[in-house]
Amino acid sequence: MKQIASMTIIVLMFLTACGQQSGNSAKQKKYPVTKTDTEWKKLLSPAAYQIMVERGTETPYHNAYYNNHEKGIYVSAATGEPLFSSDDKYDSGTGWPSFTKPINSTAIEVVSDNSLGMSRDEIVEAKTGLHLGHVFDDGPKDKGGLRYCMNSGAFKFIKK
Repeated sequence: MKQIASMTIIVLMFLTACGQQSGNSAKQKKYPVTKTDTEWKKLLSPAAYQIMVERGTETPYHNAYYNNHEKGIYVSAATGEPLFSSDDKYDSGTGWPSFTKPINSTAIEVVSDNSLGMSRDEIVEAKTGLHLGHVFDDGPKDKGGLRYCMNSGAFKFIKK
């Protein structure tokens, strides 16, 4: 009985320790623009907060910009920084806005995301470290082969 109790305690300690580890290297880095969760909640919409700060994702096909075909730029909902252009947007068939490249590669950062039992390349805003989406290598080959799969809630759209 003592062996079972000891093993149970060891297993629980292991699971608890694993649950406390961050699956995202962006959370460990210091960024130029930092705010408390309370400050982000005041600045961002509830959807933007859930996506950007809590590193969530929105429902495919039920978001503001996956089917947006207007000309303009997509700026950060947190800072207003220009991130993506409609000139580089395409229909990936995934239900999220997809782009072949950012406006300026220094405005975003690629970080390792090992959450949810998988390894992916996460895209965060370079100034804040806030979550925008992920990048995959299954984009249009004639445009570099990358698919920046972003969350509409992380953006504000500015028409040309």
